[in-house]
Amino acid sequence: MGCVTLVDLMGGPGIGLLPMMALGPAFAGLIGGMRRTAFVGALAVALSIALSIYNGQFGERRGDATLISVGGVAVAALLATSMRQRREAELASVRSIAEAAQRVLLRPVPRGAGRLRVAVSYTSAVAEARIGGDLYEVVTSPHGVRVIVGDVQGKGLEAVETAAVVLGAFREAAYDEPDLVAVGERLERALDRHLLGEKFVTAVLAEVRQAYPGNAGTEGGDRAVLLNYGHPAPLAIRHDGTVRYAEPPERTLPLGLGLHGTEPPRPHEVPFAPGDQMLFYTDGVTEARDSSNTFYPLDERSHLLKDTDPDAALEAVRQDIEEHVRSPLNDDAAMLLLRYRDCAEPVTAS
Repeated sequence: MGCVTLVDLMGGPGIGLLPMMALGPAFAGLIGGMRRTAFVGALAVALSIALSIYNGQFGERRGDATLISVGGVAVAALLATSMRQRREAELASVRSIAEAAQRVLLRPVPRGAGRLRVAVSYTSAVAEARIGGDLYEVVTSPHGVRVIVGDVQGKGLEAVETAAVVLGAFREAAYDEPDLVAVGERLERALDRHLLGEKFVTAVLAEVRQAYPGNAGTEGGDRAVLLNYGHPAPLAIRHDGTVRYAEPPERTLPLGLGLHGTEPPRPHEVPFAPGDQMLFYTDGVTEARDSSNTFYPLDERSHLLKDTDPDAALEAVRQDIEEHVRSPLNDDAAMLLLRYRDCAEPVTAS
């Protein structure tokens, strides 16, 4: 607006830039509030009137057309600002509801359970919603520390609802059932009542017994029991630096499809002793691709998990994934890190 005024004063009415005064209120409506937009619109009209009088065009057809254009844009900018602010308020409300739903669905996991330290990282592909179909939970039960990490087929509210069913059933079954197979059966029955059609949930369940003080006399020490329902195998990092995927003995169908006459997965044990780590994740991590369509090499990035703080270690992996992709993720990405404390570290439960 200042530039238009300056050019008009220096060049005279022949320049014909006065209608460009409408750019002021037009841009003000994009970023400003109602007061700022109204002030800019009033200033644009005032400057237009003053320049029309200065140029001798006030009351003429050309001058009146310019004033009407600038005034009309100013009014339109006010209306646009009002609509934008109303939609911004609605979006803020939706975000707060989504965040509240996420806090209920994906509750903060305990940072420690016996000799286990736990860290979680969750990135939703829908940045505005901040919630998706990936799920995780850690339950300290009389039978040991039990973990689930899963991925619901599909997106949106339907996927969130299915995730809520799985987590609700797991939280109850993980505390009550004596073994992981019974926990998996409870999840299958819950999903059979809920899911329609050929929907499914990939998931991996884990149990660590002697890591919790109350189970020091149980069998299975220095090992973790896994039950895999068609989910990507966890990444096991031994204390001596050995890295491998804890693959199940055979691939099985995901949750929700197991009651159709197929064999359920069999539990298998993997070494898990003090100083070891186990990284659970969803396919949004390993299927993250760079510009050359190369998948993220998770096993080659295991050195990023050496940080003594498990949360900082997971944050390093998350940032490395973003650096690998260099664009928004196409799928939700969840990671849960279990770290077995060294025997010299104090044992706590939280």
